[in-house]
Formats: sequence, C-alpha cells, structure tokens
Amino acid sequence: MKKEEHLELYYQMVLIRLVEEQAAQLYQQGKIGGFLHLYIGQEAVSTGLISARQPQDRVITAYRDHGVAINCGLSAREVVAELLGKVTGSSKGKGGSMHMADVNKNFWGGHAIVGAHLPIAAGLALGDQYQKNDGVTICMFGDGATNIGYFHEALNLSKVWNLPVLWVCENNQYGMGTAVERASAVSEIRQKAEGYSIPSSRVDGMDVLAVRKASEEAIAYVRSGKGPYFLEIVTYRFRGHSMGDPERYRKAEEVRQWQENDPIGIYRRYLVDHAIATESELNEVDQRANETTLDAVQFAESSPEPPAEMLFQHIYVDAD
Repeated sequence: MKKEEHLELYYQMVLIRLVEEQAAQLYQQGKIGGFLHLYIGQEAVSTGLISARQPQDRVITAYRDHGVAINCGLSAREVVAELLGKVTGSSKGKGGSMHMADVNKNFWGGHAIVGAHLPIAAGLALGDQYQKNDGVTICMFGDGATNIGYFHEALNLSKVWNLPVLWVCENNQYGMGTAVERASAVSEIRQKAEGYSIPSSRVDGMDVLAVRKASEEAIAYVRSGKGPYFLEIVTYRFRGHSMGDPERYRKAEEVRQWQENDPIGIYRRYLVDHAIATESELNEVDQRANETTLDAVQFAESSPEPPAEMLFQHIYVDAD
C-alpha cells in the first residue's frame, strides 16, 4: 500500500468515529428521532472490508450503517443530514439512521429488520450471475442475525446456486443484550457456514490491515467463480446496542479491556512505528476529519426538512 492509501484508511476511521460521537450528542439534544445504532469500536471492520472491493461490487448491510455509508463514498453531510431527517440526506430525510443508501455507489442500503437483507443479497448476487457480471455482493450482518431463518435460507441457496456473494458476520459479541455464547450453539460463528459447505475464515476486526487482507482474499475467491465465502470479523461495539440501551448485560471492565485495543489507536501506532506517517501528519488528518464533521453538522442543521408531498415520492418506479 502507498502512504496515501494508509492515510485514507486512517482518515475514514477517524471520520466515522467523530461523526458517530456527534450523532450521539445530536440524539441527546432531541435532534435525531427514532433509533440510533452507533458504530464506535467497529470502524476497522467496514473500513478494511470496503477498501478491498472493486467499483462493481455491491455492499448491503444491517441497521448499524453510518460507517458503512461513509466507507462506500457517501459524504458526512449526507449521513448527518439523513440522521436529522433533512431533505439533503442520503435518503431525502425519509430513511433515517437505519436506511442510508446510494445505489449509484453500489451501496444497497442499511436494513432495519434483523437478517431480512440476506435474501436480498442473494438476489443481488443472482442478478450479477444471470447477467454474467463479475461483481461480488458483500453482505454484512451481526452475530444475532445468524440465529434466524433468513440466514440459513440465504446461505443454503447461495451455495445451491453457487452465487457470487461474500457473507460477512460482524461478530461484536452481543445480539442486542444477549452474549453470543448464550444464543449460539457454536463458539465461532463461521462454523455455521460449514453446514452448507461454504468455506470460511475468521479475522481480528480491531486490526484494519488484517481485515483488508482477509477481505481481499475472500473477495478474490468469490470473484473467481468458486461460489460464496463466509468471513467472520471479530469486533466489539464500545457503546450500547442503541441509544436507549442501559448496558446492564456487560461489565464496565469488559468494555475497558476492549477499548484498550481501540482500532484507531492500533492503526495509528502501526503507522508511526513503521515510519509510514508522523504524529504531526496524523494530527493533521485528525483535524481534517474534525473539520469535515463539524461542517456536516452545520450543513445538516441548516438544511430544510422534506415537504409533506415527498411522502408520495419514490414509492413506485416507472418501468416500460
């Protein structure tokens, strides 16, 4: 990787962190309604994963989608405006936190129903296969989604039809407030792919370069025509499941231990220790990300809300 690529990965991770911290403040001020699922602690997952994709590769994810949207190329302005329900948001202010999307960037959205987007991912991959495209569908979901029917149905058909889809489980240790070991019969989520003869691997989700390398290998496997692949990325969310989460199900010491392995701090130390970037250069990146975040908040707060007639727009599509 070139120095510029390293700095871009670092910038994206810092930007996601700062946008999410601002989102938490805006929610507490009553400026964001509904649910809000923060990505703090998981920045290395989507940053490493999406940096490995090609433009023709589709990305679809669950409701913890703000960071994924930024990695896919949506601006911080679009993301924050959508959180505030403004017409300048990525979904014109009608989707909110869980429904960021931009198909022009091959980001097929966040989805609020747990696991419901997995069959959609299989359909996207089937479409590419039918049209003989070389695109890979990257489907991200949490560990909790692997315990429901959508997961098993989608994985089974993806193998039966040999679909070009990369299944990515973001194992952040908890499905809402339930620890993995209390809800899953296997200790490693990737083992669930074995029942469908889908090859799998597991990677440290706090190390952005490890995620990138594993993702490059997995995407290359799928693109080669060998069928689906399952990648489990082990990570941890530093905040609650959503803003209303009292977090009684985990101890503060556990959170502190994971925070000592902060993905941004790990990568920053790597860049300095390997003489890729200086502390001064990284501080400049931090400042740029901070300015971008503050600009996004100002832009969103000054943007208009969608007019009432927009309720009836973007519902149907004209087709010949």
